[in-house]
Amino acid sequence: MTELICITCPKGCHLRVDEEKGFAVTGNSCPRGAEYGRNELQHPVRTVTSTVRIQGADLPRLPVKTDRPLAKEKIFDCMALLNTITADAPVHVGDVLAADILGTDVNIVATKTM
Repeated sequence: MTELICITCPKGCHLRVDEEKGFAVTGNSCPRGAEYGRNELQHPVRTVTSTVRIQGADLPRLPVKTDRPLAKEKIFDCMALLNTITADAPVHVGDVLAADILGTDVNIVATKTM
């Protein structure tokens, strides 16, 4: 039995996930909590937010994020990739700076216009 706190909404339900019973979830107030509990133990994912270098802008760093959650085990590889990216201004919110990173169908997108 694994205990988690659901982060799907601000309520923060205390979940219990029983791996021996097919990842049955208890303690959730909604179906999203049950889904979160099962996914967190079977295939945890995260949205990565960070910055990359930018040339030709007022600031030296451009905020970016993944456009969909990335498998948790790939986060360090993603961060290493972000260290190699240098964007050229102008960049607009939503511009794809790196497509299909690490063969995952996840893109790195700008979160600020610079």
